[in-house]
Parts: sequence; structure tokens; C-alpha cells
Amino acid sequence: MGVNSNRVEDFSSHRINTESVMPGIEIHTVCLSPKKTTLQKLKQRLSEIFFPDDPLYRFKNQTWRKKLLLGLQFLFPIFQWAPEYRLKLLRSDIISGLTIASLAIPQGISYAKLANLPPIVGLYSSFVPPLIYAILGSSSHLGVGPVSIASLIMGSMLSETVSPRDEPIRYLKLAFTATFFAGLFQASLGLLRLGFVIDFLSKATLVGFMSGAAVIVSLQQLKGLLGISHFTSKMQFIPVMSSVFKHRDEWSWQTIVMGFSFLVFMLTTRHISMKRAKLFWVSAAAPLTSVILSTLLVFCLRSKTHNISFIGHLPKGLNPPSANMLYFSGPDLELAIKTGIVTGILALTEGISVGRTFAALKNYQVDGNKEMMAIGFMNMAGSCSSCFVTTGSFSRSAVNYNAGAQTAVSNIVMATAVLVTLLFLMPLFYYTPNVILGAIIISAVIGLIDYQAAYCLWKVDKLDFLACLCSFFGVLFISVPLGLGIAVGVSVFKILLHVTRPNSLIMGNIKGTQIYHSLSRYKEASRVPSFLILAIESPIYFANSTYLQERVLRWIREEDEWIKANDGSPLKCIILDMTAVTAIDTSGIDLLCELRKMLEKRSLKLVLTNPVGSVMEKLHQSKMLDSFGLNGIYLAVGEAVADISALWKSQPDFPEDCNETGQCRETKR
Repeated sequence: MGVNSNRVEDFSSHRINTESVMPGIEIHTVCLSPKKTTLQKLKQRLSEIFFPDDPLYRFKNQTWRKKLLLGLQFLFPIFQWAPEYRLKLLRSDIISGLTIASLAIPQGISYAKLANLPPIVGLYSSFVPPLIYAILGSSSHLGVGPVSIASLIMGSMLSETVSPRDEPIRYLKLAFTATFFAGLFQASLGLLRLGFVIDFLSKATLVGFMSGAAVIVSLQQLKGLLGISHFTSKMQFIPVMSSVFKHRDEWSWQTIVMGFSFLVFMLTTRHISMKRAKLFWVSAAAPLTSVILSTLLVFCLRSKTHNISFIGHLPKGLNPPSANMLYFSGPDLELAIKTGIVTGILALTEGISVGRTFAALKNYQVDGNKEMMAIGFMNMAGSCSSCFVTTGSFSRSAVNYNAGAQTAVSNIVMATAVLVTLLFLMPLFYYTPNVILGAIIISAVIGLIDYQAAYCLWKVDKLDFLACLCSFFGVLFISVPLGLGIAVGVSVFKILLHVTRPNSLIMGNIKGTQIYHSLSRYKEASRVPSFLILAIESPIYFANSTYLQERVLRWIREEDEWIKANDGSPLKCIILDMTAVTAIDTSGIDLLCELRKMLEKRSLKLVLTNPVGSVMEKLHQSKMLDSFGLNGIYLAVGEAVADISALWKSQPDFPEDCNETGQCRETKR
């Protein structure tokens, strides 16, 4: 039986009716989406862009009192878990808090030195921010405080313009101002729900960036490990290594022995904890143990260790206010804003990824936008209380998780331990050697060199691996900020490459079925005589329309060559499978119109199959479908082949390779 000639296209009713009765196959209708006003479409689109998680769904059908409570819980997550807090959870949180405090105190001092700031600022930054995060944060396991990469970035960017040694007050003011703008930028992203901005730092570029930064951080610590007093302030590999060997006369064997001995000790404890998760406390306690032992050693042998430099006096007391030290005008404002934005992006990326990692292990969800606001407000408050940039630290969070933390109370316990240290224990750090701070930094950042992830990138995606290498060598040989810029640039280039050069493929029929798949992927798939079936696997935009036109014409030329070489049936119809075309613009519509006209001149028919709702709507509104005729659009490739083959069957020049159900004898691939 042939095709029913009453196949009707009724655009006024917003659908295309295709009714054909055929043995073995039914031709289904291709519908338009339900009609919506422009305002409804805009509302839906904005909702999908900015509110994909529908954060207000809890407020539906609630009383005003319940809505008020939910609003408080939404803005201040502490109101969500605090009413259900029980004393049995307190023991776990106290143990976790004290454990991460033993790690946070030496790391805070070390990271402040890494940022070229007074060591006491590192302790200040481990007191106020964790308290703010405990109120605003949604993660139960995130350990908050200074981190190595953000400290390095801040130190390198600010020291390029202002010397921390010659102008310490100006440098300190710039650091606090940069922290304020970092927090303002982070909170703004969360409030405006623009968290997708940080997604431009792909995993591949972050792996390379973090690894390169870790190498630079480690090499910078050779100044302390070797006892060199005159060292370069540059952050590139070649200047650092040149400075190391140029000042060999300043190397101190006492410093070298002490530094490398404790470094080996901390790396050994780290290895033990990685092998046996239950011994996590071994590596967590190693930095503080090293500080205590080295301080005692220097104090007892102070008459014989003149070549070993130590921290010296650290002031006791709470964080002094620093709001009056913030710059909001003047020539240094631009540098502070630029530094704040760069460090803010990195701090957000690390903090949110760490929070989500441990949330997944405990099967709860972390709201990325709320985390941005929490980290942002935390840094804004910190900048007014003598703190520099802080975020969620992977090392502290891992220790917090393994120690059995149940809620954010562990951060409060840690802050309390730091408070006790600030009030009563600061004189004990007087003889702490600087070489130990360098060893602590190296032992902390060495875990950022993720060679296994780089190897995985090489195996899975060579382009991702290239992006990883570009960001790694950019950090290593150019500069840390430019290395970050290269990382972002490579990520954006990869996106543009996928958008402007989308994938397209030729499909064939799997014998005995109505399934059509890639000829190159499935050996059992074979060409359908007289048809060229192409799939486009991306939206069709102005950026790729010219490329797609050239690529489709090339597919046609290559198919003609294959037909001549294999004595196949002449090409009559080109089918574009638009299943993966999720969007189209006016340039894409013009492309389809031009292709139809060009193919019509060559006596070839262009057919579209399975356009998604938004694409179908635009094709209908543009009146383009009028030119495609009754047999120009179908719901599936199999239905298109069957219907058009049946139409040809009624004509004297119908190829004998196909029957009217669209089943074709297998042809040579």
C-alpha cells in the first residue's frame, strides 16, 4: 500500500499532521510546542538560567510563619541544623575541631608568610572567618581558613607593585582591601546567581594551574629550607632556581638538616595517613608536632644555632579592627580590585569543589550560590578584622571529615582553639624557626600536584591534556596571574572550538530495525540507497552556520564519490537528523534555507527529522517550513526513509534496493 495523499500541514493549529497508513510502520505527527506569550517564554528562560535548582520550592503552599522560618533557614543555614543539634554530636565536633585546629594554627602562620604578611595575620584569619561560615555556610565538613594558592596569588600580585619589606603598612592595607573586594565579588556572584562564571575554569586547566602553582610555591620555600637571606621575589621557575644557586654561599647546613628532617617527617606521616584512613590524625598532628619540637630545639640550642632564623615576637590579643585600613580611592585601588577578583575566583573554585566533594560522600547537597554568599561575606567581614583571603581548605576539610565532624560546630571549636592561642600562647612561638614554616607549606601543597589526573586527561581527552599543559607551563615559566589567564583563555577557546566546529556524522540503518546510527561507530549499520542521512550534534548558531554549510556540502561530495566508486544508487535525498540540535537562531534558519535551494538546483531533496520544540517553533515562525512541502519534515529518520521510499515506489524510477517500509538491502559500507 502506498502513502496516503491526504498528508496535511496545518500550521494554524500549531502542529503538522502526517497521517500515513503503511504495512509495518506508522508515520507520526510532528508537533509544535504549546503556545506561550513572549513574557512566559522570557520568564521560563530566565528561571532555567538563574534558578535551575528552584530554590524557592519549599515556600510553596506554606503559611506565613512557616515561610518566615524557611526564609531564616535559607539565609542562615545555622537555623536549619541548630534546633536539631544534640549533645551526642558535640563530642565528635569537639574532637574534629581540635584536630583541625592543630593543623590550622601552623598552616595559618605559614600561609601568611607565603602571602608576605605578618605571621599573626594567618592566625587572625583562622579565627573570625570560621565563625562567620558556621552561621552562613551550608557544608557540615568544610574546614575554613587560609589556603596556599590564594595566598601565593595575593603575595605575587601585590609584591609586583608594592614591596612588603620597604612599605609594610601600605602592603598590609592593600592585602585587606583586596580581601574585601574578593569577598564583594564572591557575594555578588552568589546574590545574582552567577555561579556559572567560575565554571570557565575547567577541571583540566585547574589541574595544570594547581600543579604549576604547587611547584612554584615549593621552590619558593627553598629560601627558608636552605637558609638564604637574599632571595628573588619573582615567581617564575628560572629566576627562582637561578637565585638558589647564585647564593650558595648563604646556604646553612644547620637550617638544611633541620628543614629537610622535618619535611621528611611530615611527608612520611602524610603517606601513612593516605595508606590507612584511620590514622588520619597522624598527618593532621604532624605540622603542630614539628612546630613544637623545632621550637624546643632552637630554644635549647639557641647559643649554637645563630644561622637558623626564627619568627620572633607575635602580639597577643584578638583581631584588631582594620576597616580604617581599606582603600576605596587612590592609585592602589585598581591593583586591590584586580587582586581581589583573581584570588576570589580561585578561592571560590576551591571552596565550592571541596564542599561538594565531602557533601557527596555523606549524601547531602551543598547550594553553590549560598556557598558563594557565605564565603563572600566571610571575607568581607574578615577584611575588617585583620584577615586576608580565606576559603574551604581541602587538607583541613579532609581531616575534619575523617575526624567525624557532624556539623559546622567543628569550625566554631577550631576558632575557639585559635582564640585561646591568640590570647595566651603567642609567646611560645617566639623561637619557632622559619624553616619549619617552609617545610609545612611544601608538605601541604605537594598534594596539589595531581599527576594521576593529568595522566587520565591524556588517556581520555587530548585537548583537555593540552589545556592542562598550557596552564601548568604558563604558571611555571611566565607568572602565576598570567598562568591563570592562560588557563581561562584555554577553557574559553575549547568552548569556542566546540561551538564553531560542531560534530557531524553520516548514519546508516541497522539491518532489520528502524534504528539509524553512525556508520563509523557501528559495523552492522549500512547505507540506505539514494539517501544521505546526516546528524548534527550541536545548536546551529551564527558562529557555526557557515562551517556546517561547508561540511554538509563536503559530505554530499564525498557520498557522490563513494556512489561512483561502488556503483551505488544515485543520491536523491539528504536527511538532516536534528535530534541533537537543541537551539537555532536566524543564521541557522538561513543556513537551512540556503541548503534547500542549493540542493534543489541539483535535484536533491532536503528533509529534516525530529527538531526539538524550540527549534520547531522558530522554523514555523520564520515560515521556512512552507518551502519544504508535504514531505519535508518527519518525527524520526526511519519514518522519513519509509515515507519517501513509498513515494518513490509509486514512480517508475524507484530504486529496487528499498521496499515501501523503508527496509533496505544492505549495501557495501
